[in-house]
Amino acid sequence: MKRESEKPDRLRPLYEAIDHFLFTPGTVTPGAPHVRDAMDLKRMMITVVIALMPPLGMALYNTGLQINLALNALNSATAPGWRGALLSAFDIGIDPDDLLDNMAHGALYFFPIYLITVIAGGFWEVLFASIRRQAISEGFLVTSLLFALTLPPDLPWWQVVLGISFGVVIGKEVFGGVGMNILNPALVGRCFLFFAYPAQITGNRVWVPGDAAGAIGRPRP
Repeated sequence: MKRESEKPDRLRPLYEAIDHFLFTPGTVTPGAPHVRDAMDLKRMMITVVIALMPPLGMALYNTGLQINLALNALNSATAPGWRGALLSAFDIGIDPDDLLDNMAHGALYFFPIYLITVIAGGFWEVLFASIRRQAISEGFLVTSLLFALTLPPDLPWWQVVLGISFGVVIGKEVFGGVGMNILNPALVGRCFLFFAYPAQITGNRVWVPGDAAGAIGRPRP
């Protein structure tokens, strides 16, 4: 086992993030702009993540409900594409009155977007933390969830990468990182997509996944 002094200094933020993930040491940040309180940054961010679980559950349910309603209006037997194949493999239907069917179908739209958000945004978080030799904060867990929850369910994945990259870099890292930013990085990324790609981000139609919208004769934006 390598001694502490032998660990690559540039990779120390990444090592510390893995070593102390969800674990709070007995110290708090002593200086500005952080509040000097027993409720340190790690505890605060994890509390927000827990608070986001009910909205996340509702997002999964409503996304699945909307597409299942649209597909049932066409008397479709299953969902189109790879999502339909995956649902069939696990013997899950598209009944809008079934909680599991709605949650599962919604999850197949949300979690790919969330995974891409974590990978793309996490890359910038690790990169800037390594350059500055700062700890990687759990704050990105909040940013990634908030950002993904604001997006239409079938937004092109490359736009997800652009949005979260803009939000993290321009909305947070240019100000100095955690605690120094004056803007919410998740909303900065959402605003960027709003103005850069309004057809994919605005209107009522974008909230019904494109596969169902196309199936009932509505053109995708």
